Amino acid sequence: MGIMKFLRPKNELESGGRSSLPEQQAPSEPDITCPNCHKTILISKLRASYGTCTCGHHFRMSARNRLSFMADEGSFTELFTDVKNTDPLEFPGYKGKLEATQRSSKEAEGVICGTAEINKYKCCLFIMEPAFMMGSMGTVVGEKITRLFEYATEHRLPVVGFTVSGGARMQEGLFSLMQMAKTSGAVKRHSDAGLLYVTVLTDPTTGGVTASFAMEGDIILAEPGATVGFAGARVIEQTTRKSLPKGFQTAEFMLEHGFVDAIVARPSQKKVIAAILRMHKEGK
Repeated sequence: MGIMKFLRPKNELESGGRSSLPEQQAPSEPDITCPNCHKTILISKLRASYGTCTCGHHFRMSARNRLSFMADEGSFTELFTDVKNTDPLEFPGYKGKLEATQRSSKEAEGVICGTAEINKYKCCLFIMEPAFMMGSMGTVVGEKITRLFEYATEHRLPVVGFTVSGGARMQEGLFSLMQMAKTSGAVKRHSDAGLLYVTVLTDPTTGGVTASFAMEGDIILAEPGATVGFAGARVIEQTTRKSLPKGFQTAEFMLEHGFVDAIVARPSQKKVIAAILRMHKEGK
């Protein structure tokens, strides 16, 4: 029985190259090989280190796993669970793919949204799910994130968001692309109200998500080694007929060129985000 049985399944939107943290430790498969340093890691040890290897490699993490260490215990209240996908274009095979992805990911859609406390600082929180069609942005993802910003504006709360996405969801065509403008409008209204928005870019954050709400945070953080970009490197090279610099579209490259404010390893993220929320707390 191979270790791949316990990894998140790949789909056509996933570019590959980064393993996922298994949901549960299997007694017959207690370890996993790091794709970066190729060392064997006990899954229990990997969990204790928030899905990071000693070499610094960050395994992809499910939204619920990330929520479990980011939000204070018992503080998360999920919102907008009633928003359902309607397959707006009746795209061939899409309904079946949605149902299969819901079963495999154990999520209804590609993002979870709600209110939470991070070291006792209340905020609105959204976390995208890499196992749901690589967090692609369809109408439901866009609607839930838009509603979260509207809720945060109404209740004067900061927003913390974790992005992971292959971009717009092709099965929803222009309906998916429209979410870029819709979410951006909600972010703008939240900003105009003088409220804080912190984004954390995880691997990969690409396409229409990068071109909209992922890069609109007041403070933009990223995980080490995360892929961040719009079009794929191969597409850019074929279009421009130029070779790209080494490390192009990595979080480190983005930091060097001013697109990211800081790179924060996963074990430190809660502490860093809590400090940011404390510094920006209203009425302080």
